[in-house]
Amino acid sequence: MFRVGLQVASRSFSSAAPAKKLKVVGVFYKGGEHAAKNPKFIGNVENCLGIRQWLEDQGHDYIVTDDKEGPTCELEKHIPDMDVLITTPFHPGYMTAERIQKAKNLKLALTAGIGSDHIDLTAASKAGITVAEVTGSNVVSVAEDQLMRVLILLRNYQNGWTQVNAGGWDVAEIVSKAYDVQGKTIGSVGAGRIGYHLLKRLKAFDCNLLYYDRVAMPSDKEKETGATREADLDTMLAKCDAVVMNVPLTEKTRGFFNKDRISKMKRGAVLVNNARGALMDANAVAEACKSGHLGGYGGDVWYPQPPPKDHPWRSMPNNAMTPHVSGSTLDAQARYSAGVKEMLRRYFVNEEFPADYYIVKDGKIAPQYL
Repeated sequence: MFRVGLQVASRSFSSAAPAKKLKVVGVFYKGGEHAAKNPKFIGNVENCLGIRQWLEDQGHDYIVTDDKEGPTCELEKHIPDMDVLITTPFHPGYMTAERIQKAKNLKLALTAGIGSDHIDLTAASKAGITVAEVTGSNVVSVAEDQLMRVLILLRNYQNGWTQVNAGGWDVAEIVSKAYDVQGKTIGSVGAGRIGYHLLKRLKAFDCNLLYYDRVAMPSDKEKETGATREADLDTMLAKCDAVVMNVPLTEKTRGFFNKDRISKMKRGAVLVNNARGALMDANAVAEACKSGHLGGYGGDVWYPQPPPKDHPWRSMPNNAMTPHVSGSTLDAQARYSAGVKEMLRRYFVNEEFPADYYIVKDGKIAPQYL
């Protein structure tokens, strides 16, 4: 948990409810026809995270856009005078150091979900911008998705699905590379909230569960999951039939899984990454899937997002890739919408957020991002 003192930074919260109209900018993906069909689908431009009426009733301006890239994009136009930014990991509005320098009025950057690496946290800390996210809002959603992808890859489901949709029927091609999950060794790189929920769910499959983390899980959680901590990552990788990534993206972890790291994995093991695409050397992953050193790779995170059409993961064999969807189920949307609304309510009346929501506060960055 990240706790800091109460000293106010250069772009501090006001001591009372804001006296002036604030400009709040939200960056979300377009929902299109789907937004009109389902009122529970709120994490999009059309339904504005479900908070437009509430914000406008508070007397504030609320601008929502999906246009976030390039010097003439809609987001760029609003950067100089926006007071609050809301964006998501699913369609991230990248706030680089250059953009932060232009954002003279920006005091608060909120992530609707978990993972604020689309913001240059060092630049935000120097500028006195508070960065916060809705901690815990979609940990169950992501853990369920990770479990699904482990099953898809070990059972060789994706290749079977592709085969029948192309009109084929070759049982041998599929079952020659399909395995049970029971009895396999599965490791989580990172054992925070999502890693814990994944391991807890995997216990029912009678797996040998391992995890690597710089901090050990509490003993009661280790007992609940049946997972054993490995002190050395490479030692764990060599044992695992499936590895799942559960670490934040920092400068230390960027490109962490490169050719050398992947070579430490057991040949034919599968790798699941719902954390951040930039944790991986994209070309190294694609080559490992082509060579068969990786039995498969699955996840929903890319870099950048959306990825270019020629991204190597789009065409590599044995992949279980999708757009970034794991943490944005309708249930998760309801949770992170409510969390954003509550943080805004607190901000308007100068109340503290829950301590573990802060990513940057008073010029200090949360330990998990260092």
